[in-house]
Amino acid sequence: MRKYLNIIIGIFTIFLVSCEGSSTATAPSSVAKLTAFSFAKVDSMPGLAAAVFTVEERLDTGLVWNKDSILFGTRIDSAVPRFTFAATPGAAWITMPDTTVRISGYDTLDFTKRPIYLTIRSQDNSTLKTYEIRATVHQVDPDLYTWTRLTDAVYPVDDSEQRVVEIGSNFVMMVSNGFELRAYASPDGAEWTDLGSPSGLPAGTRVRQIISDGSTLYYGQGNTIYTSTDATTWTAHAVSENVVTMLLYWNKKVWALVGEDEQYELATYADDALTLSGLQPSGEFPVSDFAAVSFHSASERERAMIIGGFAENGRALNTRWNLEYSRHIPENGGYRIEEFSIDRPSFKSLTGISVINYNGQLLLFGGVDDKMTYLGRDILYSEDEGLTWLRADTTKNRLPDTYQARQKQSAIVRDKDIYIFGGQDGSTTYSDVYRGRLNSIGWEK
Repeated sequence: MRKYLNIIIGIFTIFLVSCEGSSTATAPSSVAKLTAFSFAKVDSMPGLAAAVFTVEERLDTGLVWNKDSILFGTRIDSAVPRFTFAATPGAAWITMPDTTVRISGYDTLDFTKRPIYLTIRSQDNSTLKTYEIRATVHQVDPDLYTWTRLTDAVYPVDDSEQRVVEIGSNFVMMVSNGFELRAYASPDGAEWTDLGSPSGLPAGTRVRQIISDGSTLYYGQGNTIYTSTDATTWTAHAVSENVVTMLLYWNKKVWALVGEDEQYELATYADDALTLSGLQPSGEFPVSDFAAVSFHSASERERAMIIGGFAENGRALNTRWNLEYSRHIPENGGYRIEEFSIDRPSFKSLTGISVINYNGQLLLFGGVDDKMTYLGRDILYSEDEGLTWLRADTTKNRLPDTYQARQKQSAIVRDKDIYIFGGQDGSTTYSDVYRGRLNSIGWEK
């Protein structure tokens, strides 16, 4: 009996202590502080709830702002704000140019109006804190490409071909009219310096077959490769193989096409010597007016493509030769070559095109088909690393109206910008320069 009596007394004691603790009053808070701000999800305004805001404390008026602007076109004229406070306030209200609203958690407000202030009063009425709220929406379309013409003409227009490459921090334009070679340099594509006539290159140099590794230029013809570090003085180096053309700089190597009578092999050039790669194209391979581009694939492999151009027999090609390197490829030192056009022959024959790697896509500019029909200002793009190609949305990605349809232009990506230089159409040679950029490139994510 005593055992059960002790249990009952213990329970009664706990009950009294609990009652005593629950009767202790909590003092009203003197804190008036905002710790977080956001927008509620609204189906008619997708992406609005994803906006991330920073609450910045200041001695006087605090600031609430979004570092990464809300997506272009998102409405904020009827947004529902959400607030998180350091302590439950005694009151909080929004002051706008034309009204004051005591917040309820369900308010729909127009955040396009400026200025907008949130004022918090603490529970004990001793503290007031005010924050300015700034919600910023991008004022430009992130998917739009914008273009600027940097110069109308680098050199007096004549019947010439050009190739633009980079040496260090300069663009270098090599020009040939069939009789005379000329070189021009520019740090920005707008202001150009005439470097004069290069020395050391052979007669009949095809400037569009000059390539660069970023510090040295290369040109191949017959059993000689010519190099230059300034575009004006060239040095000849005898090699053991017949050089058909220089292809590209890829995977930290200078690549050339060697052989004759359409029996070709890819070779690398270093230390004044050619090294055969074992890559032997089994079909028609371009020898002129092709486009070459290198990139890092989604599968973490170094890849390159050689697209279109003319075969040795003069036929315009629709070929897309894929080059790939991986230490997991057992043959040819880890290199492989494959012709995509065998499986996807719908790609039309094109010559005089330019291809770049930009924003995770391959972009193709200019060129003509086998009937000498110009592609116009439309741009082709590939999102699967050159396997299939589509025409870009002309409302978003189209060269400006001042850019005439042409072929044999040069295209280079520098930092976040695209540069397109010169070119030809049936009767006109261009030496203008355009710079373009996708608006969203460089925006904070």
